[in-house]
Amino acid sequence: MNRKFHALLVISLLTMTSSGFAQSGYQLSNTYHVKSTMGWDYIAVDPTSNKLYASHGTQVNVINKKTGDSLNVIPNTLGVHGIALLPSAGKGFTSNGRANSVTVFDYKTEKTLDTIATGQNPDAIFYEDYTKKIITCNGRSQDLSLIDPATNKVTGTIPVGGKPETAVSDGAGMLFVNIEDKNEIAAVDLKSMKVVQRWSLSPAEGPTGLSIDRSTHRLFAGCEKTLVILDATSGKIVTTIPIGDGCDGTAFDPQLKYIFTSNGEGTMSVVQEVSANEYKLLENVPTKRGARTITVDPSTHTLYLPTAEFGPSTGQGRPPLVPGSFQVLVMTKK
Repeated sequence: MNRKFHALLVISLLTMTSSGFAQSGYQLSNTYHVKSTMGWDYIAVDPTSNKLYASHGTQVNVINKKTGDSLNVIPNTLGVHGIALLPSAGKGFTSNGRANSVTVFDYKTEKTLDTIATGQNPDAIFYEDYTKKIITCNGRSQDLSLIDPATNKVTGTIPVGGKPETAVSDGAGMLFVNIEDKNEIAAVDLKSMKVVQRWSLSPAEGPTGLSIDRSTHRLFAGCEKTLVILDATSGKIVTTIPIGDGCDGTAFDPQLKYIFTSNGEGTMSVVQEVSANEYKLLENVPTKRGARTITVDPSTHTLYLPTAEFGPSTGQGRPPLVPGSFQVLVMTKK
């Protein structure tokens, strides 16, 4: 190979990489099969242990995140959506949508410690480190419940004027909530306990997953076929990125600077945060149909997506689930 041709080849390859042709390196590396027959929603991983928590109908399956082996089951979580972990308090929490409650469980043994009444149909749940509270997004009552993890008591309720799908915090007193039925993000001041701003995501619709990069003050809202990136200080839309269909979750890896969206069509979109104002779609990685929620383990950069097998379409709504086919997909980087 002559030097001139070699130089041109190197330049061409570098140009391809910088233009977005570079791929993320993620692939489906394993599938953990979990014997159960009901639907699912969020999944949570503990970076400090080997545990993975998968919501599943009326229970939470605790799984070894390295092997897929079953470790335990947290029962009686009717219509469970999400799981929040608080190792410092020795507790975990589940949001039980049909029961309008939160189950408190022992962080080490998974034994149930308490049940807390919340707003109606609690969906997403997480620990907010500024208020040091567990927060649930209550879809039917259109509000947030704040729970003191020390006392297991609801200490406040914040109306948000629409259906809150999920929320993230900047760690400095501001909370950002995806309002799914209004196609907007509500900015909540945790000092005054009120919505202080409403930011339209239009023309994007149906915001579901929401993540944040606290270092760049950017919000990543997963909408229908679109990832909307906003400035968390002004609410201004920085850019939009096309993603796969059926997104119901997002995740952000702060070390890799990757944003992930889990798309129910059977793909995972991977977007690179080049800088606060520059983003590139790296690729749509094949997953499986129905894998619409996601979590990332920041300690290993491994991603987990729950799904199941589906039977033939009946022509009405979603095709039926194949009984006993619940599974967790494991996506790893080469």
